[in-house]
Amino acid sequence: MLKRFWPYFSKYKKYLIISCLCVVLECMFELIIPLLMADIIDVGVATRDSHYIIVKGVEMIACALIALAMGAIHARCNALAGQGFGAELRKAEFEKLQSFSFSNMDHFSTSSLVTRLTSDITVLQNALGNGIRPMIRGPVMMVTALIMAVILNPSLAIVFLVALPALGICLFLILRRLRPSYGKMQRALDHVNSVVQENLTAIRVVKSYVREGYEKEKFAKVNQEFQKTSGHAFHLAVLNMPCFQLVMYATIIALLWFGGNMVMIGGMQVGKLTGFLSYVLQILNSLMMISNVFMLLTRSMTSAGRILEVMDESPDICDIPGSTLEVQKGDIVFSHVYFKYAPSAKEYVLSDISLHFPAGKVIGIVGGTGAAKSSLVQLIPRLYDISEGSLTIDGHPVNEYPVAHLRDAVGMVLQNNTLFSGTVRENLLWGNEHASEEELAWACHISCADEFINRLPRGLDTDLGQGGVNVSGGQKQRLCIARALLKRPKVLIFDDSTSAVDTATAARIFEGLKESLPDATKIIIAQRVSSIEHADEIVVMENGRVDAVGTHEELFESNGIYQDMVLSQKKGAEL
Repeated sequence: MLKRFWPYFSKYKKYLIISCLCVVLECMFELIIPLLMADIIDVGVATRDSHYIIVKGVEMIACALIALAMGAIHARCNALAGQGFGAELRKAEFEKLQSFSFSNMDHFSTSSLVTRLTSDITVLQNALGNGIRPMIRGPVMMVTALIMAVILNPSLAIVFLVALPALGICLFLILRRLRPSYGKMQRALDHVNSVVQENLTAIRVVKSYVREGYEKEKFAKVNQEFQKTSGHAFHLAVLNMPCFQLVMYATIIALLWFGGNMVMIGGMQVGKLTGFLSYVLQILNSLMMISNVFMLLTRSMTSAGRILEVMDESPDICDIPGSTLEVQKGDIVFSHVYFKYAPSAKEYVLSDISLHFPAGKVIGIVGGTGAAKSSLVQLIPRLYDISEGSLTIDGHPVNEYPVAHLRDAVGMVLQNNTLFSGTVRENLLWGNEHASEEELAWACHISCADEFINRLPRGLDTDLGQGGVNVSGGQKQRLCIARALLKRPKVLIFDDSTSAVDTATAARIFEGLKESLPDATKIIIAQRVSSIEHADEIVVMENGRVDAVGTHEELFESNGIYQDMVLSQKKGAEL
């Protein structure tokens, strides 16, 4: 699994290698110090040779300073490698998300994707930043110090044959239970993020229904669950310290007992026992580092698995290699189209749809709630792919067009209007980033957005706030229409996009569309019959099927669903 992340180090390999080399050199110089200390005691102090003591002392200081310098270089290079790795991985995962279709996104919750893009990558980043040093230093120090300890006294080193397996067994038992706990903890964090995101997104609804108390209770519940799962995980993790301390102190007591007896009978010098104990402390310290590395790896493996789930998700909608087709007219034909959101779903959302939308015509689509009107038009720019049948534009199946070009040729104003943080101008330029002032003015005039833009404090440069909170629903819809117009698309789709606009303004918008984009195929989903009664053709849908197709007059005479809509709205207008 870890090999999968190696490519994200491509720009930072040199920093990673330098960091590792510095840790090795730091360990080597630190391990020389106990030998020098043993010589000072056994030779310099025993013979009262002050010159020897000073020389060895200077050598110890030099080794310490070199080790310090190596540690400083390691810290610098490790920070560059760790932060760079995190940035590259975050960039790659975000790019992967941009390639997902709606059906891919349905496999993950939004809050889970946010956690995987932030918290899980931070876990890996921290594991790298905090793990390289002990990961290299621990084994190097342990092996080297163990060799030195054996050289000083092979008999006394036998104590490690008991201490090391005991610590290994404890660590294995802890890690076996710890990894599933980390998985539960990250899923609990997903739930916390979900509640927070939902609350902040719908804060106006929460306040209007005075449901702050309910939201507090809901958050307290998921927060308590996160506290419980994380508490259990960290409870298991901290067991590592008492187990290590038990083994460490037992080892030191055994060494002092046996080593003291050896000194008493003359089998070992005091200086060598002091040096041996120094190596013992380094061995035990290295074991602690290694156990901490296992803890980091256990948590990072959980996060790595969650990240790879996103990276391994195959986009459902892909381009045909080498395709250069372009939409020329916008002539759309549905031929016995069936569609369902999930292959495993029992029922189709759309069934046996056969329609022809001629290029340049105005097509109206009406129907009751749940008639699958939005699902129908979302198939045109391949926001979803059809399940059966064929859907062509200008005689070519939609999957033969490059996705980027197809969606650029289809201007779509969705039912849920979305604006982004920034100014009015920045939001409009999403439609055409190179649009001139004249084009901006044209789009705003057709969409009737100029009526309120001219009254804004800074006109087009007025900040809209997050999600366009500084404009009303009707104003937001008109800005979204203007944004779509700037694309000058071959196919223009309005998915109930004038629901928050008054009837007179909606009529002016649709009249302006006919004159300004005469060659574009215009598809209008509407709840108000008045918005589509002058369409060239009207499609009536019911329960995912086409119930009737015709002009306003034809449908009013022959179709009961359309008659009911017209009469109910006429009666409502009279009332």
